[in-house]
Amino acid sequence: MKIKILVAAHKKFPMPNAEGYMPILVGAAKNYKPGIEYQRDDEGENISSKNPNYNELTAVYWAWKNLKDVDAIGLVHYRRLFFDSKPYSLDNVLSIEKIERLLTEYDVILPKKRNYYIETNYSHYIHAHHKEPLDRTREIIRKNYPQYLSNFDKVMKRRKAHMFNMFIMRKDAFESYCSFMFGVLGKLENIIDISEYSIQEARVYGYISELLMDVWLETNSFTYTEIPWGQIGGKNNFKKAVSLIKRKFGIKAKTHFK
Repeated sequence: MKIKILVAAHKKFPMPNAEGYMPILVGAAKNYKPGIEYQRDDEGENISSKNPNYNELTAVYWAWKNLKDVDAIGLVHYRRLFFDSKPYSLDNVLSIEKIERLLTEYDVILPKKRNYYIETNYSHYIHAHHKEPLDRTREIIRKNYPQYLSNFDKVMKRRKAHMFNMFIMRKDAFESYCSFMFGVLGKLENIIDISEYSIQEARVYGYISELLMDVWLETNSFTYTEIPWGQIGGKNNFKKAVSLIKRKFGIKAKTHFK
């Protein structure tokens, strides 16, 4: 089985040396600096110029349109990866052998769900970001993808979700996922105005896509398993928890931490 795991990065950073991992520079034209020898997301058919709004999804789009001779495709981030074991270091990233074993049994590999405890997925999103894009996403699904609507509503009411835009998928699942996700996001892009959004909020399509994963997964018949993930340099869990509580009560707070 030929497997490629994209490691999305916007700068030079230590990368896994394990077989199958492919560092990819997102927003390549803007972020390239001499000495960065990663795959670029602006080669072939691409949406690299939309990286400020789509985040790491420009790497996913590049793979969707340009990686044709593979059996499975994955996405991790330069600091956030799947691991075989602790300690979470580049020497312990999930091996291609284990990935292949898992993909003989499952179609999709995902990180363990994130639990918001005091928030639903919907309330968490609208307390952290602009409300309109998520409401418009529901309209798009209702009009264009009605078979997904009931699961969209179910996912919004839950307190857990597969977040982070991290996954490994067999090629047929990946094709299905990209077709749905980019279809929805393309329509959303055509009907919302983000010209007054802050730099952080302008990443809206990347944020929305995180909530589409479970909607897609539960509407289709693909099987999945969850595995541990870790972050090089720690997860800032305490800061995230404090920020979550502040936003719950209408106090402005950061939504993302390095």
